[in-house]
Amino acid sequence: MLEDLFSKVKTRASYDKPRVPKGKVSIPENLMFKCPRCGKVEFMDAFLLGNKVCPSCGYHARLTAQERIEQIADNFTFIEYDKHMKSLDPIDFPGYPEKVYHLRRKTGLRDAVITGECTVMGSPCAIGVMDTRFMMASMGSVVGEKVTRLFEQAEGRRLPVVLFTASGGARMQEGIISLMQMAKTSGAVGRHSKRGLLYITVLTDPTTGGVTASFASLGDIIIAEPKTLVGFAGRRGSEGTIRQRLPEDFQSAEFAQEHGFVDLIVERSAMRKTISQLLKLHQTGGAGDGKDSLG
Repeated sequence: MLEDLFSKVKTRASYDKPRVPKGKVSIPENLMFKCPRCGKVEFMDAFLLGNKVCPSCGYHARLTAQERIEQIADNFTFIEYDKHMKSLDPIDFPGYPEKVYHLRRKTGLRDAVITGECTVMGSPCAIGVMDTRFMMASMGSVVGEKVTRLFEQAEGRRLPVVLFTASGGARMQEGIISLMQMAKTSGAVGRHSKRGLLYITVLTDPTTGGVTASFASLGDIIIAEPKTLVGFAGRRGSEGTIRQRLPEDFQSAEFAQEHGFVDLIVERSAMRKTISQLLKLHQTGGAGDGKDSLG
């Protein structure tokens, strides 16, 4: 009788154990991170604590808009602008409303940019962060309008603007209306600049297309994260047009800096301090005792 009882318990226990094929090890999902650049494997916790930077090769993985704001803004100082703005499918593009609805549920975003104001190590500024999870942060009517309003708000409140760019370009599902955002955002940047206000652009991976050809290129100071893809058209299209082989580092942040398009390349770990120093220098008109020197 006891043998029958233990046999049943043993059988029941065997059903509770996950079946793992011989020769394979079951690893919990999201326990490890494998760097797509160097191939090294790290614990996910350590990778996240390092702001999603590979400790082996310095690869900078993409951050969400919320992660970026938490990294840069002082605690509890961020106030969001135009939180509930959303697109109305201006050209009735097939399947576009359904795709947007799905992405809103998946990401928690209304569209591909979050804007607002905050302080960075005590210095007030208006801030915008693009998020590639939402249609590769393509620029449609909502992105263009929110970026425009960001600069208008900053102009009215006499605030500097810090804008983290990342985009695949114009949003084809909104047709010519998406292309119109290039001129609209550039005009807003120009009006902000005429008031003598500072604009810092931070190029993050990837910054391409119509965003590069408009507000991303208009910063008074242009910063980039290491190895960021920066460009307008793709490599294949560019090589096909000029019928020449382009350098291996073409459209990298380092290539852009070498050719005068980028002022600073800043590691993510130093980004908050660098932006704070630039904001403070602007507040004091560049005067100071040298303690906050960027060098």
